[in-house]
Amino acid sequence: MAKVAGSKKKVAEKMVFKINSILITQPRPESDKSPYFDLAKKFDIKVDFHAFIRVEGLTGKEFRKQKVDITEFTAIIFTSRSAVDHFFRICEELKVKVSQEMKYFCITEAVALYLQKFILYRKRKVFFSADGTTAGLLEIIGKHKNNERFILPLSDTVKNDIAQYMIKHNVKYAEAALYRTVSNDIASAMGNAHDMIVFFSPFSVQTLFEHDPEYKQNGTLIGAFGPTTSKAVEDNGLRLDIKAPAPNSPSMVAALENYLVERNKVSVS
Repeated sequence: MAKVAGSKKKVAEKMVFKINSILITQPRPESDKSPYFDLAKKFDIKVDFHAFIRVEGLTGKEFRKQKVDITEFTAIIFTSRSAVDHFFRICEELKVKVSQEMKYFCITEAVALYLQKFILYRKRKVFFSADGTTAGLLEIIGKHKNNERFILPLSDTVKNDIAQYMIKHNVKYAEAALYRTVSNDIASAMGNAHDMIVFFSPFSVQTLFEHDPEYKQNGTLIGAFGPTTSKAVEDNGLRLDIKAPAPNSPSMVAALENYLVERNKVSVS
């Protein structure tokens, strides 16, 4: 009898439902060459896009009230492309010239490369976390913490591990709120059933529960990009199934592909 029960258990483990649809909580890519569309075609999956949040920049007048003089700092920390966009927007609006000696510390290589829109990348000192984690970024900052004055652009409501690290280690730094994050209406997106929801910001997770305070995950798979997003997922009592970046998954698309490949192996074995 024990052998039979064991066999039934193995069969049950192999009965993995097919993923038919994924909800990406970001705007639909402008280009049809997005890797998400390649992923959808490769695995015969419907990929829907709906931005759960939007970013609104603070005005120059609002920024001035913080009494932060950008020219006093020798290094800047970027944790997202939005931070990059709004930092240089504010500089342009206030006619602030960023020193050519400014050092840039970025959460990921992708964010670092994004700087090319605004600076002569090869002629600047740019650093980034090798594994795309906050811990990796803090390790790099730690090597420079005694010689630099850091400015940390962020949302007007964000408090993160970087700020806590700076305070704990007495690093000279200042926070600069440059934008605010606002929840979008997600009723239409959540009205459709999806086998998986992928989050890219803690605010997107917050938007989900603002829409439905009693939300239950049930069998829905959850993916998250970035350590703070992953933490938000788990802090809200959700099961995290896919996490990026990781050593073998530097991007969310790579993480999804690796997960789907492994899942297909289980379903056909």
